[in-house]
Amino acid sequence: MKDKRTYKHLKEHGEDMTHENESKITIDPNFKKESENDLIASLTEQYRADLKKYQDRESEYIQTKNQLDSTKQIVIQMSGTIRELHDQNENFQAEIARLKEEIQLLEMQIKK
Repeated sequence: MKDKRTYKHLKEHGEDMTHENESKITIDPNFKKESENDLIASLTEQYRADLKKYQDRESEYIQTKNQLDSTKQIVIQMSGTIRELHDQNENFQAEIARLKEEIQLLEMQIKK
């Protein structure tokens, strides 16, 4: 059994066989420049489209955030107002109860 590769002929040792099947492709220089310009134009157009989409989404995000913050402030103010009204209502109820007691006391005094 062979443990490692060994060359059988002296000619094999000096040759690099990894590139023997490659061929060169020649490109017309004008074609290359036009292709580069088209590629740059295409990439620029794609970048602008992506940037516009990003800006639109960011604008929508900012608008939604502002609406949410405004709504949050309104809810906080309304809850404070409701608390105040509730406290006032309790005060009114207590005042009404107190006045009813006074009316009863006065009625009792009048009857005597």
